[in-house]
Amino acid sequence: MSLEDIKGTYDSVFSLGDLCLTSIQLKKNNLRPFSGVLDWMASPSLSNVNRLLKNRFVGFMDLPNLRIIGYASDQLICVSDDGYQIVSNHDFEVGKNTLSHLGGYPEVREKFDRRIKRFLEKMETSKRILFVRTEGTFEEVLELESILSKMVKHDFRILIVNHTDVSGLTEKNWPIERVSVVELPNRDIWNANDHFWKMMFDGVQLSGK
Repeated sequence: MSLEDIKGTYDSVFSLGDLCLTSIQLKKNNLRPFSGVLDWMASPSLSNVNRLLKNRFVGFMDLPNLRIIGYASDQLICVSDDGYQIVSNHDFEVGKNTLSHLGGYPEVREKFDRRIKRFLEKMETSKRILFVRTEGTFEEVLELESILSKMVKHDFRILIVNHTDVSGLTEKNWPIERVSVVELPNRDIWNANDHFWKMMFDGVQLSGK
């Protein structure tokens, strides 16, 4: 599928990682109507995200699976869900949480429960959904498409953005139904590719906009 094939109107748009970059770009391009489960987390392995989706988030961010890594910043503590190897850098604030005790866990748990419930509801009710993920291999994306085809009741599209040594936006022709794949330069993924993301999302809009 080409980029042309993801154009159109969507009821829901979700980031599937692998960093905050995807959520940031969705927000910059007015395609983030609500928070997703993986918006501000590090999920380097798409295989683990696939497993998370296949399990419908069962066990995700459960307290026994959590490991405190250290300080993400002066204000935040970095916590790993070792069950799925997904890391939270933005949820556990210093004060209620320390390097030895996650006192703010109940609030974080409530937030994730709310986002998971909304995600699963949108899989059932949205007429058209766009999923966006940075970094994934052909095999991982093939599995992702298969898993989502069983979760999503209606229509969906997947945009995969891999960062490589290309000099500009390069479309790839992967023979996977409902999937568009592009490569972007990996020199400064946080700031230098804004115009490419804008090009990718040209013609993509939310229903009601």
